[in-house]
Amino acid sequence: MTQAHEATAADGAAADGAAADGAAADGAAADGAAPPGPGESAAPGRWTWGRDRRGSTTWRRGWVLAGAALLLALLLGCHRTLPNTFGNLGSLLETFLPWLGLGVPVLLVPALGRRSATALVALLVPTTLWFLLFGSLLTDKSSGPGARGSSSFTVLNHNVAADNSDMPGTLRLLNGSGAKLVALEELTGTALPAYTAGLAAKYPYHVVEGTVGLWSAYPVGDTRVVDIRIGWTRAFRTQVATPQGPLAVYVAHLPSVRVKFDDGFTAGQRDASAQALGQAVAAEPLAQVLLLGDLNGTMNDRSLAPVTAQLRSAQGSAGSGFGFSWPADFPMARIDQIMSRGMKPTDSWVLPADGSDHRAIAAAYQYHR
Repeated sequence: MTQAHEATAADGAAADGAAADGAAADGAAADGAAPPGPGESAAPGRWTWGRDRRGSTTWRRGWVLAGAALLLALLLGCHRTLPNTFGNLGSLLETFLPWLGLGVPVLLVPALGRRSATALVALLVPTTLWFLLFGSLLTDKSSGPGARGSSSFTVLNHNVAADNSDMPGTLRLLNGSGAKLVALEELTGTALPAYTAGLAAKYPYHVVEGTVGLWSAYPVGDTRVVDIRIGWTRAFRTQVATPQGPLAVYVAHLPSVRVKFDDGFTAGQRDASAQALGQAVAAEPLAQVLLLGDLNGTMNDRSLAPVTAQLRSAQGSAGSGFGFSWPADFPMARIDQIMSRGMKPTDSWVLPADGSDHRAIAAAYQYHR
């Protein structure tokens, strides 16, 4: 073969190779991917729901995320098995238990980024458990728009804070609430005369024991202190003569809890007080009972079971949402409670912030017929 013929054959082979490369590039473009650059490989390097760059399938990656999701589910589903032996960790977890739900979107973002089917399936477990625990709180359980007006009466509870920065604003809030009964905690000797004078027009009857008090539109009597084992008075029981009959009202402020580095969740004194308050409520002879107060714990907290096991939460029965009341600027927990026995809650709500570090809570009630 001559040199001319050899050159012609080489040129033809090069043209065929270029055509093949062009066809491959067209195929890649048709698949929606950019043609590979010089020195790059095509399909094997693409990160899809099938295989990643290392060849792992969607079911074989994201195991760490899946493990974190199952740990989150374990905390949600087995929170009552976490012991209080060290630092009352069980009660601390239960105080902020609804916030564990934020772990789901936090894990969802990297699970989608990793395109991990394993992690996504694992996330269904804590999601389901969270909705089983708290899904009912997201719905509006009130008796409708006219519930407050048609109810027998409205009650209100508020920890007004010893260092309240806006007492006139708090008085306006209380007087404008429409409540027939108003329970207040953290009353100081200097602030008490102002509350008594500021509430007298709408609430001609009141009783104060220690740092807690009740203002009422109805006559009150048969008041006695409830010993909650702290050495001073922060709870009492009184009887209110409502138009529907006698009502036993308990007002209580259980001891505060603290989160300390060396001691954990220090709640021992509060737990003992909850036990004493529960015993007093259990011994109450009247059929209709109200408990209003700052219990420094949520309905999920096992340590408040002596109280919560025998009374019905207004928020859980007739509210909408979690009804968080503390801290006022960004509420994260409902440690203030309105609970009852022998009465029907028809609505429950949280009032706007005032000069206290707590938000006031209110509920509408009817007697059982």
